[in-house]
Amino acid sequence: MNDFTQVANTIRGLAMDGVQKAKSGHPGMPMGMADVAAVLYLKHMNYSPVETNWPDRDRFVLSAGHGSMLLYSMLHLAGYDLPMDELKKFRQWGSKTPGHPEYGHTAGVETTTGPLGQGIANAVGMAIAERMLAERFNTPDCEVVNHRTFAICGDGCMMEGISHEACSLAGHLGLSKLVLIYDFNQITIEGKTSLAYSDDVRKRFEGYRWNVLEMDAHDLARIDQTLNEAKLEKERPTLIIAHSTIGKGAPTLAGSHKCHGEPLGDEEIAATKKALGLPAESFYVSPEVRDIFAARAKEMEKRLAKWKDLMRIYREKYPEQAGMWEVYQKGRIPSNLEQQMPEFDPAKPVATRNASGLIMQKLAKALPFFVGGAADLAPSTKTYIDGGGDIGPGSFKGVNFHFGIREHGMAAIMNGVAQHGGFRVFGSTFFSFLDYCKSSVRLAAIMKLPVIYVFTHDSFYVGEDGPTHEPVEQTMSLRLIPGMTVIRPADPTETSAAWLTALRHKDGPVALLLTRQNLPVIDRKVFPPANSLEKGAYTLWDSAPGEPELILIGTGSEVSLALDSARKLAAQCRVRVVSMPSWELFEKQDEAYRNSVLPPTCRKRLAIEAGSTLGWQKYTGCKGRIVGLDQYGGSAPYQVLAEQYGFTPEQVVRVAQEMLAAQ
Repeated sequence: MNDFTQVANTIRGLAMDGVQKAKSGHPGMPMGMADVAAVLYLKHMNYSPVETNWPDRDRFVLSAGHGSMLLYSMLHLAGYDLPMDELKKFRQWGSKTPGHPEYGHTAGVETTTGPLGQGIANAVGMAIAERMLAERFNTPDCEVVNHRTFAICGDGCMMEGISHEACSLAGHLGLSKLVLIYDFNQITIEGKTSLAYSDDVRKRFEGYRWNVLEMDAHDLARIDQTLNEAKLEKERPTLIIAHSTIGKGAPTLAGSHKCHGEPLGDEEIAATKKALGLPAESFYVSPEVRDIFAARAKEMEKRLAKWKDLMRIYREKYPEQAGMWEVYQKGRIPSNLEQQMPEFDPAKPVATRNASGLIMQKLAKALPFFVGGAADLAPSTKTYIDGGGDIGPGSFKGVNFHFGIREHGMAAIMNGVAQHGGFRVFGSTFFSFLDYCKSSVRLAAIMKLPVIYVFTHDSFYVGEDGPTHEPVEQTMSLRLIPGMTVIRPADPTETSAAWLTALRHKDGPVALLLTRQNLPVIDRKVFPPANSLEKGAYTLWDSAPGEPELILIGTGSEVSLALDSARKLAAQCRVRVVSMPSWELFEKQDEAYRNSVLPPTCRKRLAIEAGSTLGWQKYTGCKGRIVGLDQYGGSAPYQVLAEQYGFTPEQVVRVAQEMLAAQ
């Protein structure tokens, strides 16, 4: 294991130098876990620095993302497209080595980490996706899906609540291909973890039904042995408690919180390198270490070639399954999917959550890779796919997830499923519970993951459940997230269009905001087609030819209110009704189209939305008004709340008339 010691010390040197040059960062964690990383990459992980998206590669997640120099050092040494110059630009503008690992930015980084615990949950999603693909495509003689997910977490990850949610579900599902290595150094930014933390992690994870192993994180032979033991486990995920020393090798700072989040300093680095037998040269990698990784790269080339040979045999022996494999991997959407959507009778009002449920049944039949579930709310969010089967302990052939009452875990696990590849995933809950999901939603937007959120009970029209369940502020809070596409369809026909738009959107998350209460079905034989939703906003109705004198803008359940109000105003002025289900999609249109819907010459604009008014001024302008709700809701039948809060044609007409009378 002497070669591994040399590799581990090289990692320590790179981590120290990178943080020191940047004058910021976290050297202690990479130094503490260098031995584990060396053994993991050189003896246990299957990867390809050339074909980084090899479907059957092992996944590695650094949940303790602040220790990013550990990952960057390993990727550089393993031959990924991360040259030494990038390590020297750690945390600098335009580099491929940002302060925390970023998915899609640096080759070999499987997920964006930094908010602690997120990587654990992402890894759970990846492990679930691996099992699901294996169930669908493996045959007795061609095991084309057989890889593991490894993750390194720290004390902070363990403290965060999301780790409890995700690891509880992982144990329930028996994800035996998941190996979580716990960097148990007992240090956080403020000092020793004993300041705020005294959990018995072994008992906790045994309670979750995990296989729990322990090792000295600096005993190379023991690390190798423990990883081998973890790989033998067939029934449970494995937690390896790695007893480590933060800043391992530093003569005066090892074991101290002072090396957690700040550079070691020139003197300490010099002393550390001397103690480790490293030259004083910054960013030093010996020829011997280069040779070790070159040999490993050749081994990985053989592994990849062997898998490709297996896939060639698979295509010959199982052409139908091989064709379906391509469908899953590429997420192909049939060109005639729109024609397969259900039809809705204009004479029969339907809640958009119910319409969505009917639409999803059709989608599931057309898209075999369409999977997802709810945080114990499928009967209410209407997201259960009939006949699709359930994901459960020992059973991964189904399409329905049961996330349990774990909204945060659900959203982060969805990210992991999406990152793994092979599935298009959705998750659902009541919109008022968005805040439980928010950190994971934000990361999905940062990573541009095409996950779909089905948020139902989208306004105060929830009614009797009261203010705790009425998401007055949530629509605006979602719109504030860069990269998030929010769609609030006006009726069942727009809901179909919203689903199709969400599925075609591949570079970021989409949230569908759906009603509990019934809405009128807009007759598309009379009004413009529902697929106009793809442009974010469109003219639904003009009372008369010519430029409008007044524009009513509605979203979701308020579009029908705008229509009813406009008809009452038609005798007084030329009035236009605009359905604006998505600000983000509207902003992507060119100026000419936007001006055709909202002519600059018409400055009397009234927006109507059952939620916070903040932000609508962008479209109403200084001459406009907003009918909204800038307070928490109440508990009563929704019809009563509509009267009390002024969401009636009479109130809208009154406000409009005031606008018309003003100069």
